[in-house]
Amino acid sequence: MRLETARLLLRPCTADDLDALHRLWTDPDVRRYLFDDRIIPREQAEATIRSSLASFPAHGFGLWVVRRTGEDAIVGFCGLSLTGEPPEVELLYGLAPSAWGQGLATEAARAVLRYGFAELRLARITAGADVPNVASLRVLEKLGMTFTRRTRTEYGEVLYFAVTREEFHKRV
Repeated sequence: MRLETARLLLRPCTADDLDALHRLWTDPDVRRYLFDDRIIPREQAEATIRSSLASFPAHGFGLWVVRRTGEDAIVGFCGLSLTGEPPEVELLYGLAPSAWGQGLATEAARAVLRYGFAELRLARITAGADVPNVASLRVLEKLGMTFTRRTRTEYGEVLYFAVTREEFHKRV
């Protein structure tokens, strides 16, 4: 289940990634939009990884860690998760600030979408981003996702987007 792009290698996260992912998920710039600016405890990061590990055999997807090709350091994560009722497949991603502004989020997310549509034959994938998270909203636009709804949460407004398999393949 490894995914490769021109510049990135994505592999399913494992328990061995706990320290690196917890560091990423508690970085002030990353958690601002990912965890609504909450510092998640190590146990929550561990539970997230366990959930992802269980999701791969059950659904064919979960969270991948993102590394630059030829490097060992994790620069982010990207993946798919079930959310909502009825359940929808949602795209998730986040990068370390040192990897921002280089198109890596779009590249990783495109690889995950391609996998979801081509390998898993998913019909539709959604994604959400906080209104102030302009960079993430731009990534969703570059992926060809279209706006579906605006929701107010206790942490602020979230914009939701979606793309179907057919729409994605027309744009790739």
